[in-house]
Amino acid sequence: MSNPQIVAIICTHNRDPYLGDAIDSLLAQQGVDYEVLVVDNGSTDGTKQVVEPYLSHPRFRYVYEPILGLSVARNRGAKETTAPILAYLDDDAIASSQWLRVLVEAYEKNEKLAIAGGKVNLIWPNNITPPTWISEDLAGGLGAYDLGDEVVLITNPQLTPRGLNYSLRRSFLEQIGGFDANLGRVGKKLLSNEELFMTELALDKGWQVAYLPEAIAGHNVAPERLNRSWFLRRSWWQGISECYREEIAGRTGIEQLGRGGERLIRGLYKSLKYLNNSALSFDNLVYAYGQIGYLKEAIKLLLTPSHGSRK
Repeated sequence: MSNPQIVAIICTHNRDPYLGDAIDSLLAQQGVDYEVLVVDNGSTDGTKQVVEPYLSHPRFRYVYEPILGLSVARNRGAKETTAPILAYLDDDAIASSQWLRVLVEAYEKNEKLAIAGGKVNLIWPNNITPPTWISEDLAGGLGAYDLGDEVVLITNPQLTPRGLNYSLRRSFLEQIGGFDANLGRVGKKLLSNEELFMTELALDKGWQVAYLPEAIAGHNVAPERLNRSWFLRRSWWQGISECYREEIAGRTGIEQLGRGGERLIRGLYKSLKYLNNSALSFDNLVYAYGQIGYLKEAIKLLLTPSHGSRK
């Protein structure tokens, strides 16, 4: 297509059971001129077979990116299109039919809008009841995101839109030089915080970030994520990601040990305090465990003479 208003990009890595539904939801968008691009990020499963029936669709394109990394794949997607708005949908998510239209209208109404994302509802596996030990915060780790039914301008980066339902203005992405490849998932390494970092950059540069309640997507919860070990592993990588983000922002040093240590103690204390509430107790234990990952990475940086550059 030439000059679409918006491009919907799916960056996928070995997620063939869900990918077809994600693509179908994008090709059913209404009220907007768009294209769909799948960036195959080094998949070794049946991704190419899933994509093949869509190759003849006039709105659909497929590219292969061999270098692993979500941020690498996102940057490749941006380079493959000229659309002024880039909308990223996870390969295990399903977009509502008005998703792209709502995003386009928001950017057209607000020239200062750099980043926008919408509400995310969880889609639980068939015949599985959500475990009682999953708190509201841990559900957020599965992708849930709901700031209400009104548009919200985000000023706290901790409330930034979820990456699975996420969009940017191309001119902003080009201004900051793209997604930082040090952040974002790489294969089975659950690195994160790239969206939070982008929000910090946008706000620092005078842009705006918005939550759009009508830009709705559903997120499939994989059965393997419904165990405590997955949340602990994710939190560990969250801690490492936080340390990476501080390194990129130039906020490393001995003070990291104090920050991480204080958070570790607070998490453990609250985990014991709420022993009678399984969800709150486990939530705080997960938080504390993530601080161990943060502290380990911070100590490694302190012991590395040339830690000022990871690239």
